[in-house]
Amino acid sequence: QTLCIISDKSWMHTPEALAKHYIPYNAKFLGNTEVEAPKGTEVVKDAVRKLKFQRHIKKSEGQKTPKVELQISIYGVKILDPKTKDVQHNCQLHRISFCADDKTDKRIFTFICKDSESNKHLCYVFDSEKCAEEITLTIGQAFDLAYKKFLESGGKDVETRKQIGTLQKRIQELETENSELKQQLQDLEEQLMIAHVPPAGSICMKPQMSTDVFDMVPFSTVTPLEPVLASNGCPPPPPTTLPPDIRKDLFGAEPFDPFTCGSADFPPDIQSKLDEMQEGFKMGLTLEGTVFSLDPLDSRC
Repeated sequence: QTLCIISDKSWMHTPEALAKHYIPYNAKFLGNTEVEAPKGTEVVKDAVRKLKFQRHIKKSEGQKTPKVELQISIYGVKILDPKTKDVQHNCQLHRISFCADDKTDKRIFTFICKDSESNKHLCYVFDSEKCAEEITLTIGQAFDLAYKKFLESGGKDVETRKQIGTLQKRIQELETENSELKQQLQDLEEQLMIAHVPPAGSICMKPQMSTDVFDMVPFSTVTPLEPVLASNGCPPPPPTTLPPDIRKDLFGAEPFDPFTCGSADFPPDIQSKLDEMQEGFKMGLTLEGTVFSLDPLDSRC
């Protein structure tokens, strides 16, 4: 599997800097645009040309190119507002498939990332102060470290986590079946109550509680019990009600949830998430130096 295509380049940062912290860079954000393929020099050239043209139009209208802060780590590439630190975009590394920098002016760099919501490939273009090559290599190093970390931690126990996901799905199915049985029981009891309603015009006597074969009043989930006066003549305090957000099964117990009792907090769709990460890392990240300055529009933004 080819993870990174690099020509005679070595990593610039220590693994600890990217694993425990992040590497910040300042740049101007030309924007992003949808592309048809996850990789390719011509793909990013077209995207750069398009975004530069749009930026020149905005510049002629008096709009400045927005400045952003890039935070690169093994957890992804964050694009933030440099003043408020608000995250504008968060690109996970396994979704980044292509990264390139301009070899002519050392300022323009770009990467292609698959959007987490639309699953479309978006090309992000930036203008840095002659740090394009360094930023490109930093993203490549972060990808390499993230892939190794995935193999060491997530990749080795993928099957175990998939089994946990299957178990959770089965628990949800049982809870649904439990709810359906509870509803059927309630419907049957309501039908029994309707069957015991006296016909119209008959003498209405005080209903007598029916008993079972042991002379016991049967339990009903729909018939509330009458409060009994205490020895001092005061009604007993109302029963304590549980918050509505606590789910109960037919027997009044909370359903077992393996994802809340353990130390790890796995998302419900963990199997699809792991498959997505495997697919992204398998595709790999291509680092490439190319020439974007192809026309007069490529002057300084």
